Amino acid sequence: MRYKTLGRTGLVVSELCLGTMTFGGDGFWRVVGQQGQDDVDRLVRSAFDGGINFFDTANVYSNGQSEQLLGQAVRNLGLRRDELVIATKAHGRVSDLLGPNATPAEVAEKDRREKAKNINGQSRKHLFDAVDASLKRLGLDHIDLYQTHGWDPITPVEETVDALADIVKSGRVRYVGFCNLSAWQAMKAVAIAEARGLPRFESAQMYYTIAGRDLEREVVPMAQDQGLAILPWSPLAGGLLSGKFSRDGGPDGSRRATFDFPPVDRERAFACVDAMKPMADARDVSVARIALAWLLHKPWVTSVIIGAKTTAQLADNLGATAVKLTAEELAALDAVSALPVEYPGWMLDRLGADRRNQVA
Repeated sequence: MRYKTLGRTGLVVSELCLGTMTFGGDGFWRVVGQQGQDDVDRLVRSAFDGGINFFDTANVYSNGQSEQLLGQAVRNLGLRRDELVIATKAHGRVSDLLGPNATPAEVAEKDRREKAKNINGQSRKHLFDAVDASLKRLGLDHIDLYQTHGWDPITPVEETVDALADIVKSGRVRYVGFCNLSAWQAMKAVAIAEARGLPRFESAQMYYTIAGRDLEREVVPMAQDQGLAILPWSPLAGGLLSGKFSRDGGPDGSRRATFDFPPVDRERAFACVDAMKPMADARDVSVARIALAWLLHKPWVTSVIIGAKTTAQLADNLGATAVKLTAEELAALDAVSALPVEYPGWMLDRLGADRRNQVA
């Protein structure tokens, strides 16, 4: 396991991060994972023993259960807080939690409250309420990395930036980051923070995989220019690159069978699988390890967020850190997964060619 600094900060994180979307299983989230406390304890223990110090959750995952389970695992395992980097997120609606023995009347009342409840956003009120609720569920006194989960179209970004700065100053949060923004949205927030002398975004948690390289068009150049850490989520494209899927289909009961997300150009994805399989076979490893290793070889990637339902699956993913791809293999994978040419990219390449050649 290698370690890198998070963006421009001095915070050091492992090159793999354990994502916790499989923890819990409340409501809709059952299709993603249904890991209870014993399972979670085993996964967190295995991840930590494998060198992972970085754990990512969100208030919305299993309606808060993921945060609860992760925090309890830290206490159950006796892990030292100063050895862990805990990240969570704010934005989505979080249902009130009910125990397994809730009565039908309580369930009906919960449904009524949900229909009347405002969807959460990134206003000062929402963020202040959300961070306090996350800290309570986690059972912690601070969050290392607090991330906006998307873009709030009705709250001025200035309000969000100011609120996040006050949360950092309060000591409840150490650093802030974002998820799922376009380059212009992220750059606007960074510019506002810097102009006001406030804590700015230090990381970008984004969908990025060999089967979905859209991030490279605008966000990667912006992140490199601004010194932002890139934290890829769904590096195996929702399991499609696990090696268990083919053009003819996949295993019954798989996550992709019930929750076909994120969107993927399947022909390009399976072309990537075709190219990775000989590399995996030559090393006697899974296709998943090759897909993760491709990301780990990208210089702009700081930490790849992996998810697991079993310790065996986690161990296989951890093995990706030991896979060394040759220059020829990387070139072959880059070629088979290349994005279609798009304007203005092709024009910028054309107009910049002479200047690049001057110093080549």
